[in-house]
Amino acid sequence: MFTGIIEELGEVVAIETGSDSSRITVRGDVTTSDPAHGASIAVNGACLTVTDTRAKGGEVTFDVMAESLRRTGLGDLLVGDAVNLERAMVLGARLDGHLVQGHVDGTATILERRPGDRWEEVRLSLDPGLAPFVVEKGSICLDGVSLTLSAVGADVVEVALIPTTLELTTLGRKGVGDRVNVEVDILGKYVGRMLALETGENR
Repeated sequence: MFTGIIEELGEVVAIETGSDSSRITVRGDVTTSDPAHGASIAVNGACLTVTDTRAKGGEVTFDVMAESLRRTGLGDLLVGDAVNLERAMVLGARLDGHLVQGHVDGTATILERRPGDRWEEVRLSLDPGLAPFVVEKGSICLDGVSLTLSAVGADVVEVALIPTTLELTTLGRKGVGDRVNVEVDILGKYVGRMLALETGENR
């Protein structure tokens, strides 16, 4: 489990692409400094398992399978790209964001950025299939960042980004047309599933 509070921006330093999988190596200062083999780190909001460590260089490698490549934007990454990194939360620590599983539900595309004096409103597309699980003033995770929804439509959502988010996460660097990973609130998914079973829908 994660909180959606990004610990640092890491950098993609190597990518090995297979026929239906990838091995991605990331460098950081904090999150990758002393990882254990098998540890979980959220990379742009996707929970990945550390499969190789190079602690001296602050590098860790992840195996990314076809399902993750299909559901997320990890397959779009290039060497040199910045990525949002967060280690798994510690039980008993403050939950400053919201409960995030690192199980990405899909991607959204940035449609518009409207700058304020020190902040920005960002409008994004949303898969209509995810629309039942988002509510205005509810939580959403975009590229691993815990955010509050300021507006919700049938196939669009809006969030407001404060200066810290713009400076310390990839959301400050992405432009119109770029994709971000989306994880909707876990409570909404479970309630939606229970209601679907009760009504005989296959969701």
